[in-house]
Amino acid sequence: MASTNKKNKELSGPTMAELADRHVCYEDSVQCVESEIDFVDATYKKLRKRNAITLREDFCGTTNTSCEWIRRRKTNTALSIDLDEEVLEWGKKNKISKLKPEQAKRLTVINDNVITVKTEPVDIVLAMNFSYWLLLERELTIDYFKSVYIALVDDGIFFLDAYGGYEAFQELKEKTKHKNFTYIWHQSRYNPINGIAKNHIHFKFKDGSKMKNAFSYEWRVWTMPEIVNMLSEAGFKPTVYWEQADEDGEGNGVFIPETVGDADAGWIAYIVAEK
Repeated sequence: MASTNKKNKELSGPTMAELADRHVCYEDSVQCVESEIDFVDATYKKLRKRNAITLREDFCGTTNTSCEWIRRRKTNTALSIDLDEEVLEWGKKNKISKLKPEQAKRLTVINDNVITVKTEPVDIVLAMNFSYWLLLERELTIDYFKSVYIALVDDGIFFLDAYGGYEAFQELKEKTKHKNFTYIWHQSRYNPINGIAKNHIHFKFKDGSKMKNAFSYEWRVWTMPEIVNMLSEAGFKPTVYWEQADEDGEGNGVFIPETVGDADAGWIAYIVAEK
């Protein structure tokens, strides 16, 4: 029977999960670089009364956000930094290669540690998709924030994001349907003693096949007061930009400065840290 099942599978061809690219699925389900850059670009201009030109994307992954920045203006330049050589190579082949030659020249990819890397001062540094949460210890996170402070020009701004709410500390699975697959966010383990969580992203496809543990993370679930305090200790002046709600009480993608937030089950916010 086992050999028959194997033969039937060979005849039917590869599954959707086997054909899928995990990076493409991630970008389709998690990232919206257009709205992210809209927020970063508009906020910088509002606060500094000029357009930002130079951007450094830390923990850049596929360089997707940097490519969007490059496309915005002919004067924009970007530095994309990540330790993962494999994902950087994917980005070069699938993202940077689609830029015009002139655009690609304005983007520099650096395979290095964001804490110790030395770069020319930039207008903006990004640490999005909760990437800096991979730094599990307070002192290490502050060291990173201090290195970012040095990496910015005098009127530079550091942009980060964060999530929270009581569901952030639960062990759960959250499913979101997309056109060709279902995105599954899996909070598989949370340790309340040290604040470290183990999370996974799975994808389930229309033919029933699954891409299990497409991405796995072990990170510290930092609370907003902790993040703000660490940024202040590093020399920044941080402001929380809280997501507003629509008439149904759902997040509408509009973020404005707030000092009071709602105690929702789950929330997402930006932190704008001015030098």
